[in-house]
Amino acid sequence: PRGLEQVLCPDFEWLTGLALVCLMLGCLAEGTPLGGALLRALDRVTTRIRTDTELLVRCTLGFFFVSLWSLGGIILTPELKTDVAWISWLQLALAACLIWRRTMPVTGLGLVFLFAFATAQYGVFHLADYPVFLGVAAYLILRGLDLAPFGIRPLDLVRWAAAVTLMWASIEKWAYPQWTDPLLAAKPEMTLGATPALFMQAAGVIEFTLAFALIWTPLVRRSAAIILAAIFVSAVFEFGKVDAIGHSGIIVVLLGIAADDARVPVRARQAL
Repeated sequence: PRGLEQVLCPDFEWLTGLALVCLMLGCLAEGTPLGGALLRALDRVTTRIRTDTELLVRCTLGFFFVSLWSLGGIILTPELKTDVAWISWLQLALAACLIWRRTMPVTGLGLVFLFAFATAQYGVFHLADYPVFLGVAAYLILRGLDLAPFGIRPLDLVRWAAAVTLMWASIEKWAYPQWTDPLLAAKPEMTLGATPALFMQAAGVIEFTLAFALIWTPLVRRSAAIILAAIFVSAVFEFGKVDAIGHSGIIVVLLGIAADDARVPVRARQAL
């Protein structure tokens, strides 16, 4: 990884300052009449997604597992290869378990097993990119058993897991920007005229800010979820159907977060 002295340069500092200003403005706006109106508008637009969030998750994960079974030789994402033949059939069985609500916990446990199997094959560092799978597993188990431990909603667990996943992915953009060099060489238009170094720093800051926003207050996190979902969906047109398969799980999670109308009373609003 690059050292901190290479990452914490002036460009990084002004990008971070801009991100902090955006987060503070979003937090302050939420307590205004405009913020309330935006939340009510979001509630109206996302009503159908909110009422069918569980169904959307089950259908999307079913598509995900059937696609992995069809492709074969993949554990959870396309770069996690395996020669173990029965993994594909396990994934097909996990897709079948999503048909009934009572067997959803079986799929959740299967996800945990696949995550552990991939960790044994590729190591903890590689799987640090994918804790969202554990969040989805917890969601399936708790929804299937109709549980909310300590009053924590299943959707909140998967939201936190998605935030951690995307924050770590953004940190990798700062620590290992060279990983993206082949992609930038193949698609130089992605940098929008910026230098590759500045583009990777900015991409990391934007992704980290939006991911961090997922653990913030309702308006901020729902807005961030919409932006992130739009980014993932737009990437499908650029990178093809394999990208759609790999990111389908996190896209449906982001849609569920965007539709979530939960309100938490704010005892003290200190934006700083």
